Amino acid sequence: MEAAAAFTGHKRTSSFSLRCPSLNFLRLRRIFDLFDKNGDGMITIQEISQALNLLGLEADFSDLESTIKSHIKPDSVGLSFEDFVSLHQSLDDSFFGYDSTASEEEAANDAGDQARMRQEESDLSEAFKVFDEDGDGYISARELQVVLRKLGLPEAKEIDRIHQMITSVDRNQDGRVDFFEFKDMMRSVLVRSS
Repeated sequence: MEAAAAFTGHKRTSSFSLRCPSLNFLRLRRIFDLFDKNGDGMITIQEISQALNLLGLEADFSDLESTIKSHIKPDSVGLSFEDFVSLHQSLDDSFFGYDSTASEEEAANDAGDQARMRQEESDLSEAFKVFDEDGDGYISARELQVVLRKLGLPEAKEIDRIHQMITSVDRNQDGRVDFFEFKDMMRSVLVRSS
């Protein structure tokens, strides 16, 4: 692996990080949301323990508590998303080593990251417009069916399946997908495929 990294000119990075910082952020957000079973914006040590156990990664609760507790803000019942990011970075540094050169490069790339995020937003907006044929700001089941048919996908023939697709991302349950729901869906697809 080191030889391959040297050959391609890329340095080795931890398995915790993806190449694209915005996708890494999205991946962490998705993991946080999965751990936050009650949706209160906090992950308790109990929620993390349960999630790890479900994954078959049984951890001693007291060890887990001692590792996580230092990242929980005073007077808080658990980790906020920012605390979770801090815990992730701490574990990343502990297990994979802190690379100050990489940190300096990351700081220098912040402006580039913001530009990439703006570009990603623009790309998602353009993709949304492809589906939103009538330009009303929503993707209906009929509009989705038209696009799937154009793509030659078999799901286009099954309106019930199309309604299921809409329902799976329709957070406000209005029977259609707005741009924010579309962004969440697309980002989760990007994170799963990474």
